[in-house]
Amino acid sequence: MSEAANYLACALLIGAGATAVMDLWAIVRKRLFGLPSLDYALVGRWLVYMTRGRFRHTPIAASAPVNGERVIGWAAHYAIGIAFAAVLLSVWGLDWAHRPTLGPALIVGIGSVAAPFLVMQPGMGAGIAASRTPRPNVARFHSVVTHGVFGLGLYVAGWVSRLLLGAPH
Repeated sequence: MSEAANYLACALLIGAGATAVMDLWAIVRKRLFGLPSLDYALVGRWLVYMTRGRFRHTPIAASAPVNGERVIGWAAHYAIGIAFAAVLLSVWGLDWAHRPTLGPALIVGIGSVAAPFLVMQPGMGAGIAASRTPRPNVARFHSVVTHGVFGLGLYVAGWVSRLLLGAPH
């Protein structure tokens, strides 16, 4: 397999795997603590409205629904996870995918919380770092923990992809 194909395969497997781990965490969180997860239909709605020139909502839930928003939101969720895996591999290289270590995975996972804090939450009407939510510090805590779980998912998915794709000796 060429290096480019290997990079793409690793990014896809690691990103999708880490995103799935984050989604499993959302299920556990809901069952154990009664905490609702993000409605990805709202993410899809926000993204569709961006194509129409509207980037900010107060809040997104008050904006009219759009066709296909749930599928668009879930597809974007996984595409973003894959993109962050690609960032991990572009910074630490394919060597990381052949011998995953926890540190880089956590750096990228926890660092990825900047995206919702600075882009998604303000655009969807929750303010920078959830500042317009009823309990901003609680929302921030849950975001950081969830993105930390995504980082753990990057690490675990790195090992799974190593097993599936093999590693050079």
